[in-house]
Amino acid sequence: MSDLGKTELPITTYLLIERQRSVLTIWFNRPEAKNALNAQMTEELVEVLSLVRDDRSIRTIVLRGKGGVFCAGGDIKGFKSEMQAIHATEVAKSNRSFGDVMMMLNEQPQVVIILIEGAAIGGGLGLACVADITLVTEDARFRLSETSLGIPPAQIAPFVCERVGLTQARRLMLTGAKFKGQEAVTLGIAHYVAKDTEALEAKCRAILQQINACAPSANAVTKGILFEGLRQPRPAALDFAAHGFAQCMLSSEGREGVAAFVEKRKAYWNEESH
Repeated sequence: MSDLGKTELPITTYLLIERQRSVLTIWFNRPEAKNALNAQMTEELVEVLSLVRDDRSIRTIVLRGKGGVFCAGGDIKGFKSEMQAIHATEVAKSNRSFGDVMMMLNEQPQVVIILIEGAAIGGGLGLACVADITLVTEDARFRLSETSLGIPPAQIAPFVCERVGLTQARRLMLTGAKFKGQEAVTLGIAHYVAKDTEALEAKCRAILQQINACAPSANAVTKGILFEGLRQPRPAALDFAAHGFAQCMLSSEGREGVAAFVEKRKAYWNEESH
């Protein structure tokens, strides 16, 4: 297991980064723009995720927004001043880069928790669909607003579809329907709904305690197995899973976990409580 504090985190402009033991909290920090995503913000997010990817001392990444709003989606003012002033090839390249951000966050080895209050619109709703655990407040607002702006929800579409299913994805994308926290849970976008921010944070703390009982490398391997199961034919996916199982079984975590069970004690990672 990595030593705490191993990864030196970067200086960022549009993200606020906080670390408490094994939990890394990343705040979107453009409250004046309702945390709309611009190029620098997404570049900073990619940098942070890349730096901590192999650091198993960080077990959980919590993503949320400053100013009481998670994320209002793409920076529409930037679309007008920047994207509509360049060639279609460059527009496509810029748009495609956000797909890479979505893929990275989706398959980040750490457990990813997203807390949503205020609003998750467009790309913000897309991000909600790639967290391992998404928690929302009752009054949080959701909408896939892209088609109302004359554009498609291009890079987030596969992830939203994977989360809610094709029939609901079609309805949400082709109508721009507005909904709130409880419906986000009903649709499968979110896992839990909380009355307010205080209850949202309390639920997050309870989940962090659950994660604390799980070995960090075993969690990382498990996420890899899940996604290979989507990409590979079943026999190849099971082969991949078997190699991951063997890797974990013979690792220090696997030996410790089995020994702790036999000896009726907590494993060392469980004792590092928050």
